[in-house]
Amino acid sequence: MKKKKVAFHNLGCKVNSYETEAMQQLLENGGYEIVSFDQCADVYIINTCTVTNIADRKSRQMLHRAKKQNPDAIVVAAGCYAQASAEELKEDASVDIIIGNNKKKDLIHILEMYENRQDFHMIDINHTKEYEGLFINKTAEHTRAYIKVQDGCNQFCSYCIIPYARGRVRSRDIQDVLREVRALAESGYKEVVLTGIHLSSYGTDKKDGNGLLKLILAVHEVEGIQRIRLGSLEPGIITEEFAHTLGRLPKICPHFHLSLQSGCNETLRRMNRRYTAEEYYDKCTLLRKYFDNPALTTDVIVGFPGETEEEFEKSRKFLEQVRFYETHIFKYSRRKGTRAADMPDQIPETVKTQRSHVLLDLNKKNMAAYEAQFKGKKVEVLFEDTVNINGQEYYRGYTKEYLTVTRPVAEEILTNKICDCIL
Repeated sequence: MKKKKVAFHNLGCKVNSYETEAMQQLLENGGYEIVSFDQCADVYIINTCTVTNIADRKSRQMLHRAKKQNPDAIVVAAGCYAQASAEELKEDASVDIIIGNNKKKDLIHILEMYENRQDFHMIDINHTKEYEGLFINKTAEHTRAYIKVQDGCNQFCSYCIIPYARGRVRSRDIQDVLREVRALAESGYKEVVLTGIHLSSYGTDKKDGNGLLKLILAVHEVEGIQRIRLGSLEPGIITEEFAHTLGRLPKICPHFHLSLQSGCNETLRRMNRRYTAEEYYDKCTLLRKYFDNPALTTDVIVGFPGETEEEFEKSRKFLEQVRFYETHIFKYSRRKGTRAADMPDQIPETVKTQRSHVLLDLNKKNMAAYEAQFKGKKVEVLFEDTVNINGQEYYRGYTKEYLTVTRPVAEEILTNKICDCIL
């Protein structure tokens, strides 16, 4: 019997990427042949994103592109946009199946139901307590594996639609995480990245007291894994105990992405962020107390509704004060269905762009200043792949702080090796 061909396209965050790879492995194990998205396939699966209106539009475009490539194919809308806009997608002739979230593990069964003309109903994601059990034993990354350990969010920041698309906090059992980590270690992966929709909330839905710190300690014991990197964290999880404990773990990468969004307290209140700039700064100080020159990175939104020039200047000065290694700058995007979309004093696009340029310039200076501190120092590098630079092949790797390091390709194969290098 000829294998059915299936093609995947992923949109959005690292959690989505993990889920896409897990679905792909499910179908591979189920006898499907995986082909690239630009080929003619029997099934197209688009794992959608809904974090912004632009993400919605890109999701629709990919769904339409799939049906155009093969009008007879089964087109599946999965993920966050499918969950949040299911009614809209039901009217879209390009879409055959809408899965949403928490049912990706049932993908093969759902495809069979569709082919047998049986109805499938999405769950109400806001009322489920079930963690969706997905599993991978390989990943598109050569040396680093992203592992989803948590789903959902209870924060309800005023600009964010994700709690409505992902539901409430749900945590993966530690033993299930360890089973996957061990499988990846046996496959040769040296670094794992623990990730989730709201990673800091890991374990808060459980009664066993196993929070994120206990999970990290358990993963640290897995043989073969030499590096543990953490996904985006909320400032509140950085306590004296948390920082002190991590500081004593040799596998922990001193690279911490602490979500900020604004360095101005007035703006933070309107965003419904649950800390002040002063509290955030204290968390950065704690990390620097227990780690030698850690890489601190963050996200900042410019042009949030009501952000005055004075508020923006407070935020800019705060970024100078913290001295981040890297700051990801986002211009506020009005998202239908969120409280911020209906707030007064929406900021003109030209002002957002101007403020974005100011912070992008500051980011360049901060990055250069941080990287300069490593010049002439010996660092540990995990080489991942090769890149072509001006016609010459180089191995490319990353330090624990996530600084990029390149070395000319020679006889010794460096891919997936950890080496000491002088910067």
